[in-house]
Amino acid sequence: MSVSIEGLKERWLKLSDKILTVSEITREINQALKNHVLLRNCWVTGEISNYKEHLPSGHWYFTLKDEYTSLKAVMFRTRAASAAFKPQNGMKVIIRGSVKLYEKNGSVQLYAEEIFPSGLGALYIAFEQLKNRLAAEGLFAPEKKKPIPKYPQRIAIITSPTGAAIKDILNIAGRRNPLVKLMVFPSAVQGETASQEIAEAIARANNYQDIDLLIVGRGGGSLEELWAFNTEEVARAIAGSRIPVISAVGHEIDFTIADFVADLRAPTPSAAAEIAVPLLTDMQTAVMSYQEKLNLKMAAIIEHYRSKVRELSSHRGLARQAFKLEQARQEIDILAVRLQDSMTGFLTNKNGILKLLSTKIDMLSPLTTLGRGYVLAYNTEGEIVNTVSRLTAGDKLQLQFKDGRADCEVKRVDKS
Repeated sequence: MSVSIEGLKERWLKLSDKILTVSEITREINQALKNHVLLRNCWVTGEISNYKEHLPSGHWYFTLKDEYTSLKAVMFRTRAASAAFKPQNGMKVIIRGSVKLYEKNGSVQLYAEEIFPSGLGALYIAFEQLKNRLAAEGLFAPEKKKPIPKYPQRIAIITSPTGAAIKDILNIAGRRNPLVKLMVFPSAVQGETASQEIAEAIARANNYQDIDLLIVGRGGGSLEELWAFNTEEVARAIAGSRIPVISAVGHEIDFTIADFVADLRAPTPSAAAEIAVPLLTDMQTAVMSYQEKLNLKMAAIIEHYRSKVRELSSHRGLARQAFKLEQARQEIDILAVRLQDSMTGFLTNKNGILKLLSTKIDMLSPLTTLGRGYVLAYNTEGEIVNTVSRLTAGDKLQLQFKDGRADCEVKRVDKS
């Protein structure tokens, strides 16, 4: 079947609006990959081959494969720097990343964000997911960190009572400052019940009012052995503690969720004891230093006021006031002598007056009258009888003489 030139031209004109360039096709593919939910921030497992670290950029290039196919992958230097290990050919890994198109050569690549050994991959994924979720809640925020007391009096230790960690902590704490009291809250630090026991021990310690600091941790171990400190239960127990918490889990290179939540991370249990327990000798030196500074300050203050007193005592105006004060004291002494003399004269005059009045009173006294021969007569009711009109024959009377009394009876009454 033959096609005419005119027919081809007509067909070309109809299709010209639908023809794409290679660049347009690769851009469309790349955009489609970016919009694909499953291929964005996904987890991929496989075996590494063709690994190469490009120098000087520091980027990692490798192929991720399984028994059926392979996928090119790249991990840029900024991400590779945070990896806990360096990949090797034949190593099985789990990678978090996104699938995109490298438009320059049209190849599909996995852009790796994180990489973990495959055997521990599930734990690493759980670790990262919990860490990201708690961080989003603000549990790691610096403003939520409680200050570590500089001079704690009582420290609670939450760890295994038979592990190496407790021995190291007790040994170092006793050497640094035997006056600091230590309380051990026993707990499993690995196994199925460990996270629950650790959380319960933290809660029990918070029921004590006199505990100043908590040390929560254990010695080193594998990721599986340290996993209790990567659980949400322990993380929330630490975050909810009213007592400041030092996390002391594993070795210096080990990081757990507990480390991020705690108020302070110690690289090892021994380091936690060094941080928490102040040296007794340092405290004694500090007290002596403060005492010396206080003595010097007090001496300076006393000398300052002594100088002020000397300055004021030598002031002419103050000297004049002192002279006036002495004159006033002398005048008071003179007035006191005068007052004493006046009182003596007053009392003397009053004594004479009293003697005169006493004489007059004696003259008016009935007793004086009786002394001159007069008698007072009283009836039986004790009333003075001063007229015969009140008497009748037979009345009984009592007569009062100057030197005694006599009873008598009226025989006869004569009225003049």
